[in-house]
Amino acid sequence: MINQTYLAMLSHKSVIRELSEYATARAAEIGNDNVFDFSLGNPSVPAPESFRASLLGLLDGMDPVRLHGYSPSLGIPEVKEKVAASLNRRFGMDYRAEHIFPTSGAAGALAHAVRAVTEPGDTVLVFAPYFPEYNPYIEGTGAHIRVVPAKTEDFQIDFERLSEYLTEDVAAVLINSPNNPSGAVYSEATLRRLAEMMESREREFGHAIFLISDEPYREICFDGKTVPYTAKFYDNTLTCYSFSKSLSIPGERIGYVAVSPRCESAAQLVPVMGQISRGIGHNCPASLIMRAMADNLDQTADLSVYETNMNLLYNKFKELGFSVVRPGGTFYLFPKALERDSAAFCRKALKYDLVFVPGDGFGGPGYFRVAYCLDTEKVRRSLPVIERFVREEYPDGSAF
Repeated sequence: MINQTYLAMLSHKSVIRELSEYATARAAEIGNDNVFDFSLGNPSVPAPESFRASLLGLLDGMDPVRLHGYSPSLGIPEVKEKVAASLNRRFGMDYRAEHIFPTSGAAGALAHAVRAVTEPGDTVLVFAPYFPEYNPYIEGTGAHIRVVPAKTEDFQIDFERLSEYLTEDVAAVLINSPNNPSGAVYSEATLRRLAEMMESREREFGHAIFLISDEPYREICFDGKTVPYTAKFYDNTLTCYSFSKSLSIPGERIGYVAVSPRCESAAQLVPVMGQISRGIGHNCPASLIMRAMADNLDQTADLSVYETNMNLLYNKFKELGFSVVRPGGTFYLFPKALERDSAAFCRKALKYDLVFVPGDGFGGPGYFRVAYCLDTEKVRRSLPVIERFVREEYPDGSAF
């Protein structure tokens, strides 16, 4: 008989993917230029030329049997050494190769990290708003997700609520900074306070509480600022990273878990992830992509377009009277809808071929996500359409 758990999931498909598929079908009808698809967080800038050069160099210059052969189950040693050295150089850490576990993107990193530090029945805390796929990532391990309510004035952590939720059954806390969908960046003060609270609860409960830091947007930050590196503030940190956004190569599915050398059982966690791979059929990312990634650790695509797009849209939404927190990074805005039902708001927007994602699935009912990873020219053309939508559908302003 077909697995009933996954069969049931068919009725709860990703709203983001469904809207993206709608936008693609609509574009086939009326032309891509006429559909303003803000649904899917798919990078809109090309990978750096250095990445292409690395691929060609590897294909032309490396023994094909070695290049395309199986890699070790814990990753290619020289790749891991380069990743550790880059993190140490950039963030003042002390990783070694044995602390790095290459994965198939951030999703693969999270799949391994959550399984490595939880048992079935444990609780993993996340903070609203959060990426909806955290639900199957966590529940699929046998652990339970529990969502700490949002602090909507700035989308930083609500520490009073966290204090209530950080109970003895919590094995891990999962954070995402810069955040999808809000664009919020946790400040150094926020991370220090989080570390202090978690250390206090570790002493009280007598067991480790791991911090899983999901950082695929780390390089997309605004106003000339940098994103604080979470593992500097809390010893029991597993950093999950993807090059999908920084190198603009989401289809290549490449990332890693970096285990803080000060983690409890640090020497065992990467080998444990190797065993987890046996159970979930991960079996290493592609060798060619691993090696090309390792040649481009300190490179990025031209990410400046995202700040340009953010300012255009943020200013327009503010001008139109929306309540919206200015992002510190990512390529997302998370405005408050002009009526309580954000799904109804987004359905009205579809009449204008504006594709927004309701915030309910992100733990942010009443809000909607705008993924502005589009060409800037198209973002500019969307602005009068957004204004017309608001003026015609909400002539008296907010509906509540």
